[in-house]
Amino acid sequence: QVQLVESGGGLVQPGGSLRLSCSASGRAREIVKMGWFRQAPGKEREFVASIVWTRSNTYYSDFVKGRFTISRDNAKIAVLLQMNSLKPEDTAEYFCVAGTLSRRNIPMTSNDAYDYWGQGTQVTVSS
Repeated sequence: QVQLVESGGGLVQPGGSLRLSCSASGRAREIVKMGWFRQAPGKEREFVASIVWTRSNTYYSDFVKGRFTISRDNAKIAVLLQMNSLKPEDTAEYFCVAGTLSRRNIPMTSNDAYDYWGQGTQVTVSS
């Protein structure tokens, strides 16, 4: 069992930046990938970014590539999402996700690629 806790959400003006973090606890050594999904009211949940833990391979959705950067925290089993040049359409609840080897043959952009989900943190981009 793995627990994921997100932090760093908040209100920011368009063009601003936020950094989200997600810390894993429990059986965190089973994690082989971590990432982020987001969901806005009335919209489908969508993939944002992910990282393969051991090799640091990163994956991004087209709508965030060049603006968001996902990385590992060097001090702990955690993932960071640096969000720059934020747009109103980035407004959503952001969920940290983690996957084990049991999900290794599932596409990275799929909900089913991840075993564990955090509680979410709200990001609001508005003037």
